[in-house]
Amino acid sequence: MDKKKKILTIIVFMLFIIVFVLAYLLFQKYVIKSNFEREILPFANKNDKTVFQVNKIVLFSNCDAKNKTGSSTNFTIENLYQYTDMAIFINNSSTEEKTLENTFKKVSIQNIQYPTLPELGEPKLYFKGLNQFSKSDLVTENEIHDTLDFAVTSENEANLDTPILYNNLANPITLSFVNQNIKSDYTLTDTSTPITYDGTLLKRCNVALSSIACKLSFDICITNNLEEEFKTTVFVNIPLETQEKSIYDGNVNVTQNTNFMFYRYK
Repeated sequence: MDKKKKILTIIVFMLFIIVFVLAYLLFQKYVIKSNFEREILPFANKNDKTVFQVNKIVLFSNCDAKNKTGSSTNFTIENLYQYTDMAIFINNSSTEEKTLENTFKKVSIQNIQYPTLPELGEPKLYFKGLNQFSKSDLVTENEIHDTLDFAVTSENEANLDTPILYNNLANPITLSFVNQNIKSDYTLTDTSTPITYDGTLLKRCNVALSSIACKLSFDICITNNLEEEFKTTVFVNIPLETQEKSIYDGNVNVTQNTNFMFYRYK
């Protein structure tokens, strides 16, 4: 074989390799695109409209303590705790009447996380009865350890001091964040000023607000009456002060307009 034929053979061989590689890359791209569409399109089709959303959260932050001993000259606090009650309103963005699609069958709280932990105290999340909202009652049996399952009812009346929701979204989810033992066995020597069991205690006990700042998140999971399953993650920054006041002044009440959209995954 002469030199020209050798060069031509090499060129043809190299072109064949290039064409093969390009074809392989195009095939890989097609496979990736097909897999992406196979995974994403069903999800997109399930979420072509919004069925549920959290559009408002009302937050009330305060403080309380359990006294241990007291005398004419001093007062000892056993457990200084800060709490924030939250009312989470879920609505349906549709203006249509209630249907199997936009009403509750099951609702639960799951996956409680603390992206920012306070420097002082022991944070926990509790169920809070609607009638006890903004009160400092600490019911240890209501602590949410892993998951809180709500009962769902269509009756006209329900005991809202228990975890129960009307299936037509009539009442909010009510929870309470409690940061306990911020101070324990802490003695106040100035008893000339009456002790008020609210946020002013934090100031009297020399608790910096930055030391109890906290952020938490949790998932709300919904199953509707078509057996479709939805989920959203709610993020809460515990309010300790606003532009107008701080919890040092007694308490803080905040209403947040939110847009936590539920996505359907089943």
